[in-house]
Amino acid sequence: MMNAAHTTHSKKIKPNLSMLQIINMSMGFLGIQMAFGLQNGNASRILANLGADVHELSWFWLVAPITGLIVQPIIGHMGDNTWSPLGRRKPYFLIGAILCAIGLVLLPNAASVTHMFAASALLLAVIFLAMMDASVNIAMEPFRALVGDMLPKHQGTVGFSVQTILIGFGAVLGSYLPDWLTKLGISNVAPEGFVADNVIYSFYVGAVLLLISILYTIFTTREYSPEEFAEFEEGKEEVVQSRFSDIFKDFASIPAQMKKLGIVQFFSWFALFTMWVFTTSALATHHMGLSPEDTHSKAFNDAGDLTGKLFGMYNLWAIPFAFLLTPIAKWIGKKQTHALALLCGGLGLISMYFIKNIDLLWISMIGLGFAWASILAMPYAMLIEVIPQRKMGVYMGIFNFFIVIPQIINGLLGGPIVSSIFGKQAMDYVVVGGVCMLIGALVTMIFVKSEDETPKEIQEEIQQVHF
Repeated sequence: MMNAAHTTHSKKIKPNLSMLQIINMSMGFLGIQMAFGLQNGNASRILANLGADVHELSWFWLVAPITGLIVQPIIGHMGDNTWSPLGRRKPYFLIGAILCAIGLVLLPNAASVTHMFAASALLLAVIFLAMMDASVNIAMEPFRALVGDMLPKHQGTVGFSVQTILIGFGAVLGSYLPDWLTKLGISNVAPEGFVADNVIYSFYVGAVLLLISILYTIFTTREYSPEEFAEFEEGKEEVVQSRFSDIFKDFASIPAQMKKLGIVQFFSWFALFTMWVFTTSALATHHMGLSPEDTHSKAFNDAGDLTGKLFGMYNLWAIPFAFLLTPIAKWIGKKQTHALALLCGGLGLISMYFIKNIDLLWISMIGLGFAWASILAMPYAMLIEVIPQRKMGVYMGIFNFFIVIPQIINGLLGGPIVSSIFGKQAMDYVVVGGVCMLIGALVTMIFVKSEDETPKEIQEEIQQVHF
């Protein structure tokens, strides 16, 4: 990684970008989140179709957080030190998009590829899943960095808001695609050991739209050259190189407020991971009365389609809530807003146990949409209040640990807990996820400090940092 401190005495600032330019530079996020939506809604179903037992699902899902933990810091460091005829960040968009598109094509076809390589379909599916996760992370990290590269600071909120909206739309498209194709007459049933056609074709569509959206950003966005960056910094950009291992030294001295927010993140992402991994099995057993061993019937695949629709719904609800976060936070405060959102998300997950009519499960997704919008924004808004600007990059990198670690722990323990404690009734564990969100809300209210409660000496340290 690179921890960069900038000394700016320049009168020249980055020009404002139009809304169209901001949309253009973020359009690739729509394709990336479409791929994520397809993965989140269908990975458990695909793995189950290929023979994975419910207690094994969380182990396979470990691929995502582990690859994110490894890939994003490396790509971030490489991007900071890259310049090519294509640009600084765009080469990684393109590489990530191509690899992810290949993964999207291969993952649902693992059973067919098996005949070519004489390997286990389930093993190949896990390899292709890892390929997708790694390539999505290759493309995603530079998109976030591009906002900081291209926009003046006062437009940063607009830039990230546009990305949030595109995240929502992309996830909705990816989540709903299998169900839409089923309604068009494409089968959602497949022989044992294979994946249904509606899922396979959805992944094909996702691969095409991913490439189109990334290419759109590449062709419509011109990155600033190193010379232009030097002009913005009046040639006085001071870059301090550091080893990746230095992150662990900084980890020991993170601010107390960051630790508390980290605890909130732990419970929030533990709950999200639970939902992503176990919803299909939960719906199949709890709402449709299937045996936990039934992973191939039409009813099970209907549960898979419903999972995608529900995930699309909470992403859809997150879009309007993203617009409401700022006025709500101004009204009641940031930590109160986040606690309220987590409370709604926890109640939403728990309510899935009690709402037996699948046509009413959309009600549960309202609370989850509020929670998801807030999880993507409010912890970071509170975090920047208590860390000095000169440590912003390294502390943001460390903060990602509080997202990855709960997913890894849940991935290791979730399957055995569902199998041994809950008798393979995954809905009981979804309720546990809801309780975790409630705990996150409680921790936010009791331990996290709002802006006016931030220690004076920390605020002074932030104000004294110059660039």
